[in-house]
Amino acid sequence: MAAASAAGAAASATGSPRTPDDPRSPEGPPARRPDRTRLRALVASMELPELVGQLFVSRAYGHSATDPDPADAELNRAQFGVRTAAELVARYHLGGIVYFAWAHNTRSPRQIAALSNGLQRAAAGSGAGIPLLLSVDQEHGAVARIGRPATLLPGAMALGAGGSAADARRAARVAGAELAAMGVRQDYAPVADVNVNPANPVIGVRSFGSDPDAVAELAAAQVRGYQGAGVAATAKHFPGHGDTETDSHIGLPVMRHSRAQWEELDEPPFRAAVEAGANVVMTAHIVFPALDPSGDPATLSRPIVTGILRERLGFRGVVVTDALDMAGVRQKYGDDRVPVLALKAGCDQLLNAPDLGLAYRSVLAAVGSGELTRERVEESVLRILEVKARRGLFEDPYADEERVDALVGTREHLAAADAVAAGTTTLLANPRGLLPLDASAAPRLLVTGADPASPTGTTGPPTTVLARELTALGCRAQALPPERAVAAAPGNAAVLVCTYNVPEGESPQRTLVADLVATGVPVVLVAVRNPYDPARLPACAAELATYTWTDVELRAAARVLTGAERPSGRLPVPVPGRYPLGHGLEY
Repeated sequence: MAAASAAGAAASATGSPRTPDDPRSPEGPPARRPDRTRLRALVASMELPELVGQLFVSRAYGHSATDPDPADAELNRAQFGVRTAAELVARYHLGGIVYFAWAHNTRSPRQIAALSNGLQRAAAGSGAGIPLLLSVDQEHGAVARIGRPATLLPGAMALGAGGSAADARRAARVAGAELAAMGVRQDYAPVADVNVNPANPVIGVRSFGSDPDAVAELAAAQVRGYQGAGVAATAKHFPGHGDTETDSHIGLPVMRHSRAQWEELDEPPFRAAVEAGANVVMTAHIVFPALDPSGDPATLSRPIVTGILRERLGFRGVVVTDALDMAGVRQKYGDDRVPVLALKAGCDQLLNAPDLGLAYRSVLAAVGSGELTRERVEESVLRILEVKARRGLFEDPYADEERVDALVGTREHLAAADAVAAGTTTLLANPRGLLPLDASAAPRLLVTGADPASPTGTTGPPTTVLARELTALGCRAQALPPERAVAAAPGNAAVLVCTYNVPEGESPQRTLVADLVATGVPVVLVAVRNPYDPARLPACAAELATYTWTDVELRAAARVLTGAERPSGRLPVPVPGRYPLGHGLEY
């Protein structure tokens, strides 16, 4: 159909009243109530290739929709047969694009806003003229694609340690307001998984914690925060990825919970997110025999997606698959079958197919053969358009490029991030009363240990940041690499050692901590990711958990270490053999 007629039909696809799932927010546009009659008419008028294209959310390479760097243009040609992201949108009538740092989409707020606008112009000028739903994985904490100067906030487990639904909602409002300013109107957050397995390699600190009621409260708060700021929230990974020992990016995890355990542990956060009005729920590439004995991953399971999510929980929004290039969904079926089976299961959005052309043709062929009906495709497209209408995209899909720098990384947002982080640092042990350090005496401190790369590549390294922040508070702190730390330890008032995902048994991190303890200098353990580290290391003079190694959490830790802030975080997960759920000391 002509773009002009589609635009005319869409112009009145929304009304102004608020909806129960989307309270009006001063940080974002008012929520819109979709005019389903008009949207149904729009869907009915679309050609089948346009309908099928709306189901797909793809990556695209480059910082610009129309003028990518040569290397990114070559990647687009190799993978999609087009030079630019704009051409990709037009060729496949895409419903959305997902941004990644590794695809060179996220250099700066102004660049992202310009990319978003270029993509929206491409969508408006091709096919049915339907705006894109642009998305990103911006959980904060361990998973973030957009870095400084955007505001970086505490991640989920840090928020779990803070235990404040108000702070969780505030963090999501700040994050959502900045995403919306850059033209990104769907975030793949919050994580609603309940992390009850310390060995979980893929969820961990991305979860709010191990208590299902606490996770439910915080997940619902973040849904309201994101959507109050104008961004569709995505609760993930349904039906729950918190007790797995395999990373679904590289294998197919099996969830061993019984149906009763699922109802007690895994269901509550997703039910809370649905009741809070989450626009989107993302599926998990996990096998859950108690919910579906077929051996199919949940993404491809009709009993799970339709039977439980739709019928039991009453979810009426969009179901998006986790990325279809992940191994967990590709092991049992070929890339041509996966998108068709996901739609048959009840999914709506097909995220990041490894071979977009193959996936697109496969869905078209399935409709042509009768395996899928046009009515089934229309059902999903209608849900997708309703979310776009709720986000106001039919009325104004464009970011304000001139104002974006004034809306992203503002002084108020950065202050909010620090205020939220202040309640998250957890003091686990302080048997000798070493902490707080007396910064007024300008103690000499050594900072060493793990220096993991920043999730966005725009912060850190952790030991340097911690030393800098301690110095700013009055200490004399120096960061040194582990190979120089033991010899340099004598003469310091304390050694602060950052640890990161310490494995069971012997490891270089365990050896470093043991050697530092043996010097007789008081050692302060700072677990900068998993709070499980202290159980795998020698006891130290003091132990803290920060749950994230980004600057905002390290600033908070420095304030706690020096007494500028009182520690108030509580463990949102138990540390087996060492600390119970809810443990946390104060000064």
